[in-house]
Amino acid sequence: MDKTTGVRSDHTVILTAIDSAKAYLDTLRRVSYLDVKTKKRFKFLTDNFTLPAITIAKICKSRWQVELFFKWIKQHLRIKAFYGTSENAVKTQIWIAVSVYVLVAIVRKRLALETSLYQILQIFSVNLFEKTPVLQALHPSDSQKNLLDFSNQLNLFDL
Repeated sequence: MDKTTGVRSDHTVILTAIDSAKAYLDTLRRVSYLDVKTKKRFKFLTDNFTLPAITIAKICKSRWQVELFFKWIKQHLRIKAFYGTSENAVKTQIWIAVSVYVLVAIVRKRLALETSLYQILQIFSVNLFEKTPVLQALHPSDSQKNLLDFSNQLNLFDL
């Protein structure tokens, strides 16, 4: 086995723990892999015996990157639910959310705002249907001043 690829072992295994052996009776392949850059060791289980061990390791590492990407999407893009279930609907919604995130990041950088992207998105969601100028909504001193200014507030009761 070529150790320069990062693959340390490639074994055929059978699950022996009571619950796992009942759940999966077939033999599996365990590929042990050492990431040369991070010095982290990974062990991957698969039922694929046709692909080379290095390919299995690369696929599993790529899958982990996909998992991290979706974790980032959940944390930053605020997609609560998908409005469609087709591949095109999901991709479209993700691209729209990414585009909004990038546009907000550009606005933040160009205006040299110290406010976090999350806070800016919160401000936009609250002021979505307001006729407040963007700069006025984003600058905290202006928004605090407006909170104290009740001149345009309608009186509900004449007291």
